Amino acid sequence: MSYLSNRFLLKLSGLLFGALVVSAPFAAWADSTLKVGDQQLQTRGILEASGQLNNLPYKIEWFNFPAAQPLGEALNAGAIDVGGLGDAPLIFAYAAGARVRAVAATRSIPRDLAIVVPDGSPIRTATDLKGKRIATTRGSIGHYLAIATLERAGIKLSEVSLRFMQPADAKAALASGNVDAWSTWDPYVALAEQKDHDRSIANGIDLSSGLSFQAATETSIKDKHAQIADFLKRVAAGQRWALAHPDEVAAMQSKVTGLPPDVLKTVYQRAQLHPVAIDDAVVAEQQKTADLYHRADVIKTRLDVAPSFDRQFPLDAP
Repeated sequence: MSYLSNRFLLKLSGLLFGALVVSAPFAAWADSTLKVGDQQLQTRGILEASGQLNNLPYKIEWFNFPAAQPLGEALNAGAIDVGGLGDAPLIFAYAAGARVRAVAATRSIPRDLAIVVPDGSPIRTATDLKGKRIATTRGSIGHYLAIATLERAGIKLSEVSLRFMQPADAKAALASGNVDAWSTWDPYVALAEQKDHDRSIANGIDLSSGLSFQAATETSIKDKHAQIADFLKRVAAGQRWALAHPDEVAAMQSKVTGLPPDVLKTVYQRAQLHPVAIDDAVVAEQQKTADLYHRADVIKTRLDVAPSFDRQFPLDAP
């Protein structure tokens, strides 16, 4: 055999070996399943609409939750590998001893958080909340908004009655008059405004960081590192795509959730949700949120949030 033929065969075998090395992880992933927690199928809707669930080299098993609190509990129990939740719920989970870490971050314009009241309510501003019954979900971003709003208005927590319940129950309680106000987040805010004609009397502007996170268990970060890294890249790509395609996202989200497309379009347009890198500034903002809970005596001891972040999953450039 000629020298050139030998060189060709060596080169070809090298290429084939390289291809096998590249494809080997994907082959290994084929039988693996990533258990993903979602809220109101928001992440799944974005991924499906943007095509990011095509050609997955592993399986995804979706778990849908009405709010972040039960999602955080599922993470803590190891029932899911990764899931999306807001800054406040992550703090609650971490303060409770959950072995979870924030592995990716997003930011939104916090108009998607609001305290809503019935249209005929005499409550017009946050100062009118003194002595009132406020529904929210314990450990949620709605809980955070209630505390921050009251603090800014100079109202002590002892001067209101916080009623902790899941969103469906809070919605019913507001409609029946069993509570005076409801501190919540989208899509519940948009539904309350557009379908129930409730009014927003406060929102998260200048109070909330607008941060939310994908959080993963320590065990999953170790055992499913590659799958989580791939999933996070797909989520970030889907979020960037959704910014320019609110109609498509709303249509897909409506199919999987049953919520009206016009409501969902409002949700995406006003939030402007986009991925951001986990950096020192993000950690500092999360610390401010934790400190507010400590000031309000919701968390009994001051919490250092820095260890709750894992920066092994860098954000791809847009």
